[in-house]
Amino acid sequence: MSPAAGRPGRVPLRLRRAPVPWERQAPTWREAKPGLIAEALKRAQARPSGNWYVLGASRGLPPGRTLGVTVGSTEVVAWRDAEGRLRAGPGVCPHLGAPLRESPVRCGTLVCHWHGLALDGGPFAGWEPFPAFDDGVLLWVRLDAVGGEAPSERPYVPVRPRVRDAVEAVYEGVGRCEPEDVVANRLDPWHGAWFHPYSFVDLTVTGTPADGREADPVDDGGFMVDVSFKVAGRLVVPVRARFTAPEPRTVVMHIVEGEGAGSVVETHATPLAPDGHGRPRTAVTEAVVAASDRRGFAVARAAAPLLRPLMRASAGRLWRDDLAYAERRWELRADGRFPG
Repeated sequence: MSPAAGRPGRVPLRLRRAPVPWERQAPTWREAKPGLIAEALKRAQARPSGNWYVLGASRGLPPGRTLGVTVGSTEVVAWRDAEGRLRAGPGVCPHLGAPLRESPVRCGTLVCHWHGLALDGGPFAGWEPFPAFDDGVLLWVRLDAVGGEAPSERPYVPVRPRVRDAVEAVYEGVGRCEPEDVVANRLDPWHGAWFHPYSFVDLTVTGTPADGREADPVDDGGFMVDVSFKVAGRLVVPVRARFTAPEPRTVVMHIVEGEGAGSVVETHATPLAPDGHGRPRTAVTEAVVAASDRRGFAVARAAAPLLRPLMRASAGRLWRDDLAYAERRWELRADGRFPG
């Protein structure tokens, strides 16, 4: 792909002059080596997380509301105090076990709806807060008893455009699988044009972690991908993207060349409580933070409230497929039939 494709003065759209039908595109199964994907997953799982877990979208928790999530077997409740700061802690009231996610917030104080025990976010009556962090796009909580790692002061938030200069949207979904199945899906870029032909065409993986492993054992370079996003008919937007896993439950796609260079798509996997049959459940939180140097992008930022539902719907269509991929992977692993 030519670097000129990302210059602000150029129209980003391209016309596919000789489109290849889906069934005639080059097979990718030989390049998508199971061992290569497994090794990339293993390296991601070996990286530190500091015991931080994504709870949801920053916009999804306005003042006066509560957010309740069970991470693993730990109930978590989160809310904003009177200054708008994120507060989080056990979702079980220390008095008689009321579900605090169902309790109201009054003037930044969480008030238990069973007996009125009031929590301002600090330790009180046996209730101890969890470290929490709002990065402006996502909400995080640190659960040392769940993660079991050395804790870090803050989560490992990927480099992304400044929110005020970008348009961001967050998709949230749940799959019957484990976090590693979600991460493995994202570390398999070869499936894109085959599994999602409505969104991706002309996909070529130009670099893998194995290519950069000897040069830098810490940063393996990730997966480099040339791909075109479908717009309508034969109109596409070509980009070059890099997929990396900065921590065990996160995979990030950085647009490194082409339209929207610098934009990111972050996929975070959070383990939830099992379902009624004891099967694992994982929350997928995908943050799209889009930016552009084009003068017209200011119009897009102004129209962000209208764009966000469209961005979430686009991500949702992809994740209907990708969660099926992740769930199938878990089913095969659980039965000892996974060929990878």
